Formats: sequence, structure tokens, C-alpha cells
Amino acid sequence: MSGTAQAVFISYASQDAEAASRICESLRAAGIEVWFDQTELRGGDAWDRKIRQQIRDCALFVPIISAHTQARPEGYFRLEWKLAVDRSHLMAAEKAFFVPVVVDATTEPEALVPAQFLEVQWTRIQSGEVPAAFVDRIAALLNQPVAPHVADPKRAPSRPPLRRLPIVLTVLSVVAVVALVIATAIRGGSLWHKPVPKVEASTTATRPAAIPEKSVAVLPFVDMSEKKDQEYFSDGLSEEVLDLLSRVPELHVVARTSAFSFKGKSDDIPTIARKLHVANILEGSVRRSGNHLRVTAQLVRADNGYHLWSQTYDRKLDDIFTIQDDIAGSVVQALKVALLEGSPPKATETQSTEAYTLYVQAKSMLSRSATPEEYERVIDYLQQVVKLDPRFAPAWASLSRVHSRRATGGSTPGLVAQDIEAARRAARQALALDPSLAAGHQAMSIVLGSFDWDWTGAQAEAQKALALDPGSSSAVASAGVLAFVLGQYDKALTLLQRATATDPLNADAQLYLGYVFWRVGKYSEALIASRKALDLNPELPDGHFIVASTLLKTGDAAGALRETELSSDFERSLSRAYVFHALGRKADADLEVTAFERKYAEEDPFHIAGIHAFRGESDLAFAWLDRAYRQRDTGLEYIKCDPLFENLQADPRYKAFLRKMNLPE
Repeated sequence: MSGTAQAVFISYASQDAEAASRICESLRAAGIEVWFDQTELRGGDAWDRKIRQQIRDCALFVPIISAHTQARPEGYFRLEWKLAVDRSHLMAAEKAFFVPVVVDATTEPEALVPAQFLEVQWTRIQSGEVPAAFVDRIAALLNQPVAPHVADPKRAPSRPPLRRLPIVLTVLSVVAVVALVIATAIRGGSLWHKPVPKVEASTTATRPAAIPEKSVAVLPFVDMSEKKDQEYFSDGLSEEVLDLLSRVPELHVVARTSAFSFKGKSDDIPTIARKLHVANILEGSVRRSGNHLRVTAQLVRADNGYHLWSQTYDRKLDDIFTIQDDIAGSVVQALKVALLEGSPPKATETQSTEAYTLYVQAKSMLSRSATPEEYERVIDYLQQVVKLDPRFAPAWASLSRVHSRRATGGSTPGLVAQDIEAARRAARQALALDPSLAAGHQAMSIVLGSFDWDWTGAQAEAQKALALDPGSSSAVASAGVLAFVLGQYDKALTLLQRATATDPLNADAQLYLGYVFWRVGKYSEALIASRKALDLNPELPDGHFIVASTLLKTGDAAGALRETELSSDFERSLSRAYVFHALGRKADADLEVTAFERKYAEEDPFHIAGIHAFRGESDLAFAWLDRAYRQRDTGLEYIKCDPLFENLQADPRYKAFLRKMNLPE
């Protein structure tokens, strides 16, 4: 390993070794250090450690993308990609690190790659010859000159294609791995008794779907105020415009999560439009000085950069709602979308400027909140809003959603009941003020399903939300999760695929899609969806747990164990209890179970029940389920759809428990 830290790491699928070798030789002939030749490695832990160290130390990471990587939803190269992505999160946005190379006709929109690869320029090397321009580009990125006596790689002595040496469990056939896992786990009664389907993927490139003409993404408006203290206001304005446009049935509008993911980035309009799969981009800026407000907005055609429409609004701050309607109406007119009754739909408004300002601040914070402290701040802001304007229905709906989110993942055990009751009160108030508010019905659906186990009522509220706002990816995803909980897997897949199509950069929706694929036995699709979710948000709760659990289903227990090391303390402890059991490491598994019970018995008896169900310990599993029921553990809503409870399904107590939960048998 060089001490200059100027090496290039080439990551490739074994089928692309010849193409990778040509690239390596061309770079080395130019005097560039390349970490590629693995002939001295022998697999196992030492080999794995060396690869990880090289990825941590390399100057540039060159992933080779092809039909072979498309056809392999699993492979060591995907772990290399993930490790490189994880490292990139520690780098400045301007630092060059990824240099993706495509060696065949695979296109960017269809490529099964991390989102970070799509944010940079790709190189295509399809003829077998490595162009000098590519070598020059690598040298420039490394700030080093190209060797003046570069030899022609075609005339260099040929070497046999380099191959990765076998890695235990990761390159065995699926049948062999399953046999190994069953042999090592049989003493503990592992639940993985079903035959593992062979994972196959076509190497034929699929044609990307056409971009709909009547489609738009609303980017977050830029705060141009002198003090740069109006970001929450500009975000709120963008979101309100987006909400107005999303209510027009004929118009495809990208959801907030995906559109706002480009905030603060330097991507150009064509790149953003390609990633979001839209034909048009709305962008703008906000400049506030005292009580004076100037809003500039423009609609840009992505394929040619032509400005379809632009406008500047100079207003006093007290008529901001009129500005929102003006902008939305102008955009709709520019796209020639047929409007209901000839005018854009109106937003639910508050007459209090202060309440509105706090409301958009809270929504901006909520989009990235995950800790109890952050939830507390959002709740405080929204409570101030409804105190200033008790009739502002959207604020009540948002308040309900925050309490629900905290109850299911952010509350201490003693506060869960308080959060549930607060969520219920806020949802009722939102609907009392505005029965036509889709967000209010969505909030009520969550309360009825997650906390009251009133599934009929929850479904009715979810359908009302969809009927009132069919363009809301949030409402669609929420209905999809509800269908999943009830065991309606085809419906869940349809809804969640629709949600991720509308909001492709929404990590939560991608993860739930992975859940459903996992449950119906489509393990390669589950890995793709859950890994994409982690690419979008490496800190996503349950992400690594789903990947590890899916790897167990495919028989890759060793891969599952490696995945547990990437997760949070909670997920690591939970996952290792499963994986050690599958590996036949009973003593280690027992230690993990004991530690997990000691630490999480009060707040998570449901997952403890899942561990014992997985281990074939039915009596213990039902004892913990009964405790979870008494404690009203919010995780219980997933008992019907969670594969970890499959060992219990033949037990009469299982159907009896579903009846207690009002779930269909």
C-alpha cells in the first residue's frame, strides 16, 4: 500500500474482470497506482480486511457497471460499493471520489447502483479500448502528471483475466448455502425451512420508462435574504406550492422528500430532472427585507433549458397566501393542465402570519427529525401554531403525525400512552375543522390502526385520504403499509411501488417496499429496495436489520452477520441474536438474547417474542407476546406480516392471538 494515498480502487463483478484488467493496465501504464490485482490474496477475513482498508485509503473509487452487475443483486462488489458510499458521507460535497465506468449498453436510469453514483459524470468504455481522455481525467483528479512514455496497453504482454478468489458462503451456490445453514442451525429449530428460490436476473437491459410530459418537480426556493435567516420560510413556500400542484389529477408532481433532496447541491437542471424522472423543474428564490417580500420563480424545460415561464412577485408579507396561489396558477397554466373549475385548488390557510411562519418551520424540522429531542421541538412549534390559530387544520394534522411517530419509535415507555392520546385528539380536531383535509384522514388512519387496532376504521380513513389527495405520496405509502400489516401483499406492493415512483428518493417508502418483497419471498428485490433505502439514508432505522434478515432467507448467514456490524446498537443486538442462532453458535446467541431482554424488556417485548419464535421456543414467544399485548406494544401491528413469526403459525395460540388483535386469520 502506497503512503501517498493516491491509489485508484477498481470495483468489479467477477464476470467483468477482463474489462477491469484493461482499465487497470492503462492507468498503471500512465504511472497511476491502482489497487486491483488480487492474485496474492487468499480470501477469508484477511482478504476482507485488506479490501476494506484499501477502500478507506484510496483516492478515487472506480465502480465497473454492466449487465453483469445488473444481473447480480448480491455480490461482494456491492459491499465494496456500500463501503465506498459510507466513506463518501465523511467527505466535502465538492470532493471528487466516485468515477463510475460503464462497459456495455447499461443506461443510468436503469442502473442498480447507489444514488451517489448517479450524482457524478459517468464514463463509457464499450469498445474494449481505454481512451486516453479517461486516463488523463483520472490523472487530473489525482493532480498528478501522466507518465510521458505511456505504453500502448494493447501491446503490453497479456495476462490472464484476474478473478476474485472464492469467499466462503458468498459465492457458494444457493442450494449449498441453504444446506450449510440448515446443518448448522438445526439444533435450535431455525424457522428457515422453506426452500429458497433460485435468484435469477436477466442480463438484457430494460428500456427506461418514458418521462411524462405533464410532470414537474418543485425545488426548494433559495433564501436570498441578507441575513440568510429565512430558510424555513422559503422551504415552506416551496412546499405549499408543491401541495397545490399535487392536487391537480392530470399533473405528475414529485413528492417533497425527493425534490428537497437536492437542496444545497450543485446539480444542474437536466441532471435533477433525469434523477426525478420529470420533464419540468420549478425553481425560485425568496428575498425578505423587513415586511417586504420578493419571490422569483421560473419553470424550466429540462431537456433544452428553455424557460417556459418566469415571474417576480413584490408583495407585503401579509399577502403571502395570494403569492402562493399566483405561482401555482401560473405554473399550471404554463403546463396547460386542465384545472378543476378553471382555477387552481386553494390551500387551507391561516390568517396569522406568525402561526404560518412557525408552521413551516415545524414542517421543515419534521422532514429530518428522528431523535426524541427533535420531536420535542417540533411538537413545541406546532403547539404554538394551534394556540395562535386554533382553526388551522393542517397544523393539527401535523401535530397528530408527530405524536404518532414518536409513540412508535421515539418515546420512552412511560410517554407512549400520552403520545397516543395526543395523536388521537389532534387528528380529531383536524377533521372537525376540515373534514375534506386528506392529511387529517391519514393521521386518523394511523391512530386507528397502529394504536386502536381498528383495522376497518383505519382502512376507511386511508381510502378517504387517497380519494381527497390522490397525488400525495405520503397518503399512498401510508395506505400501502396498512395493506401490508393486514396481509394484503399484492395491494401493498402496488401502492408502495406507486409511492416510490412518485417519490423515488424517499428512504422510508423504499424500506417498506423492501419489507413487502421480503414477506412474499422476492428476496433479490427486497435486497435491492432495502439497500437503496440505506443508500438514501444510511442511518435509517431497521434498514440493516432487513438486509441481514433477507440474507438469512437466501442462506447467506455469513453475509447477514457482516451486515449486523453496520447497524445501530439496538439493531445489532437484535440481528445478532437471530444470526448467531442460524449459524449454530448457540452460546453466542443465548448471550445476545439475554442482553437484549435485559436492556429492552420494558420498551420492546414484541421483538423479544420474535427472537424466541425464530428459535422455535413457542412457549417463551407467546409469553412475551402476551406481555407485549398487556403493554400495548406498538410493534404488535406487524405480527401477521412478520416472517420471523412463521414458526408459530401452526400453533392454535397464534390464530387466537390474531383474533385478539382484530387481525384477519
